[in-house]
Amino acid sequence: MRKRFTPAGIPMLLVGLVLSSVFFSCKKDNPGPGDNGGNGTARSDEDSLKYLMYNIMQVTYADGGRNSKQGLPTYYWYTQVPTLDPFSSNYPKAEDLLTTMISYPKQDGKNLDRYSFLDRTGDLANKLQNGIIEKVAGDGTGDLGMEVTYALDNANRTHLVVLYADKNSPAGQAGVQRGWEITAINGNTNISYDGANGPNTQRVNAALTASSASFTFSTPGGATSKDLSAGSYNVNPVLFDTVYNVGGKQVGYFVLYTFSSVTNTSGAATPTKTVLDQVFNNFRSRGITELIADFRYNTGGAVTTAQYLDNIIAPATARGKVMYNYIYNDKISQNLAATGLPASIKFDNTPGGLGLNHVFFVTGGETASASELTLNNLKPYMNVKLVGDTTYGKPVGFFNYTISDYPNGKENYLGDLYAINFETKNANQQGGYYNGIAPDATARDVVSYPWGDQRDEHLSKIFAYINGGSFREAGTELRTSTNPSLRVNIPGSIPSRQFNGMIDFR
Repeated sequence: MRKRFTPAGIPMLLVGLVLSSVFFSCKKDNPGPGDNGGNGTARSDEDSLKYLMYNIMQVTYADGGRNSKQGLPTYYWYTQVPTLDPFSSNYPKAEDLLTTMISYPKQDGKNLDRYSFLDRTGDLANKLQNGIIEKVAGDGTGDLGMEVTYALDNANRTHLVVLYADKNSPAGQAGVQRGWEITAINGNTNISYDGANGPNTQRVNAALTASSASFTFSTPGGATSKDLSAGSYNVNPVLFDTVYNVGGKQVGYFVLYTFSSVTNTSGAATPTKTVLDQVFNNFRSRGITELIADFRYNTGGAVTTAQYLDNIIAPATARGKVMYNYIYNDKISQNLAATGLPASIKFDNTPGGLGLNHVFFVTGGETASASELTLNNLKPYMNVKLVGDTTYGKPVGFFNYTISDYPNGKENYLGDLYAINFETKNANQQGGYYNGIAPDATARDVVSYPWGDQRDEHLSKIFAYINGGSFREAGTELRTSTNPSLRVNIPGSIPSRQFNGMIDFR
């Protein structure tokens, strides 16, 4: 189900798209350039979407591309994309055109744009900006609320294991926990890993996106079955939080799986902000001096949440200073004042009050975009350490462009365009991490350990550093190799269904 979102304070760039361009160039009875010589032939909705998408990215946001001399293209790499005909039969769907466009930007012979996409439902904006997963009767939406992976035991056999479940989701409310092994789906035990396109793997993927499915789990308390149905719920991005005493030091630890926004479309606080406030109020009351932010599965989301976290975590010396810088294409940069877009974001003037010695980030190959932004912003101001694996590598982000046409003057929603609009760098101009950010210490993701278990390789190495100043081995590898019940994550074996990126909803 698609909803319109037009937040207060939206910059001129976005107002131009949501209002001006749709009225002046999206009407099916008013086709644009390339319409068989401008003979007024009515175009389909798909043609309108292709035309608008192309011109918004490559020509101008203001009027769908008609005034090319004064144009402000929004695509970050627009100069690398040649002139294309959006009505060409080479592009049956808008996605075909977009795939072609994003294939051109390259660096050192490699594709730069692994990120841009179209959302034809509007569900993503509702999830990330309002923090709501909404099920609409009859349209197959909703969510089970859990992510799973294949994992290896010490004999290199694969097992299907739960990575996590949102506490508010159908899976979370049914009590599904990290580390539970799935032994059957809808009564079928043929779910062992057989490659990305194998029938077993596809059966698993289909169940995770179905409106309902039955799962049999092997748990520490024995076998149990759960019948799960996709449903609506408020996202709770915090999977776990606690405070440890490590060598007399209070250490705060929390696991965040998505950057749902802390403010909604009306500017009000979301359930995400409420739960984050609870976590950090507890950390303050406990007097933590070390912080561990577990972003191992966090694929990003709203930049407002990254800013919120950085303002809390940063030391008092950072207040009022640059948090991060925006870099736009040359046309937008030359007209920045007219667009209303910021050149940089600064830390708040009110200290977060934590007084941390270090902040440790648990990272992995899915740690992307807004999570990378959060940790990169803190590097100029405090001691930041990464433990786990190299991050995904996404120093760029989107604005949300709603595209509609207006046959007979009535809005007809076509899709939300997410095409790269900006790059970010921290106060020291550090960025460009397209190949990811390497950790200071590597650690494996042993998914059979529940959240917060101090035997987790990431936690054991961080605790060693807090106690002794180095990420020495703590015997975890030996335990893993000799314990037949432990499972090590195979990253990407079941692709995450979470959004990958960072969106500026301002």
